[in-house]
Parts: sequence; C-alpha cells; structure tokens
Amino acid sequence: MNEVDMAVISKQQVASKLFVDKKNYPYGFARSGDFSISESKLLQSHGSLFAALVDGEITPENDEEQAYLESALGHREPSTPQEKVWLKYQRRINRPKTASIYGSQKPVIDDTDADNDEDINDNSDLDVDVSD
Repeated sequence: MNEVDMAVISKQQVASKLFVDKKNYPYGFARSGDFSISESKLLQSHGSLFAALVDGEITPENDEEQAYLESALGHREPSTPQEKVWLKYQRRINRPKTASIYGSQKPVIDDTDADNDEDINDNSDLDVDVSD
C-alpha cells in the first residue's frame, strides 16, 4: 500500500465513525436537550469528518469538504444542515460557564484596618462614672 491508499483508508475510517462527545454529552446528543433528533443524527454521522478537518487530521479533497472546513472555521456562513448543526455544537461546548449567584470565591478580609479596630474596641482606658 502506498501513502495515498493509507490516506484514503484513514479518511474513510474517520468519515464512517460515529461522532460522540463523552466529555460534554455523556448521555448522547439526543438526550441532552440541546439538539433535535434530526440534528443529533446529523452530528453523529458528520461530526467525525468535521472534527478531523478542523483538527488537520485530514485535508479536504473536494469542494464539499472545503466548504465544511471554511464554514467550521468561520470563514463563511453555514449553508447545509450539517454545517449549521456543527456550528451549533461548537457554540454549545464553548459557551461561557455560568457562575453561582452566591459567588465562586470566599470573600477576602481586609486586615489593613485591624490596628484601628483594636483601638476602637479597646475600652480598658475609659473612665466611666456610673454613680448618679
């Protein structure tokens, strides 16, 4: 086998492999609530090809793959359902993480005024006459 045959085989293997994202979607795309059933199927069937193109594992060999790559990189607007669902997937996994309304860090206590607080709280040198 020469290099061209090996590249074709690996490309065919990548394209035929179902796309899964266990990190962001451990129960699958269809169960996530982010995608419709048809979008989930498109993402599973075409996601491996998009990921391989974007990651540089394979090079685009025709106009359709070149269009996929340009759309995935943001060089043009998505036109096919596959391109649209890939961009939707990218937006979902790259969205900013939500923070708690209670904050994510412990409050910082400023100890610079500690000396002043001691002066105010120290009542030992006050003479108070309580006799009336």
